[in-house]
Amino acid sequence: MRQHNLDKGRLFLKRTGIATAWLLLFLGAAVVANLVGIRMAGDVAAWERWLHRHSLWFLVWRLTLYAGIAAGWIWMRKRVLDREPDSTTGQRLRRLEVAAVAVFVVLEASLLLQRY
Repeated sequence: MRQHNLDKGRLFLKRTGIATAWLLLFLGAAVVANLVGIRMAGDVAAWERWLHRHSLWFLVWRLTLYAGIAAGWIWMRKRVLDREPDSTTGQRLRRLEVAAVAVFVVLEASLLLQRY
């Protein structure tokens, strides 16, 4: 039993490490993209103006990304419910879905409020 708990702990640490590495990779890519954009635009103010002028395209990109995430979620949700058909799994997934939608709504609302 104790060995089983150690294996679970190692697996958790491995997954957490992988998730952290991906997060740092994406944050690093965002920083590099902004630095390159600032360099190409000339200064921070010009970069901000360029971002503002192209904000509609970024909205289209985000909506496309959200649609892809939703399609992947629907595919994964079906597989999880087929594998674990008990009611608690469905409840956990619903709570996660509500939380994810709330995060997306808050993100988009904050972006909208930044414009005004």
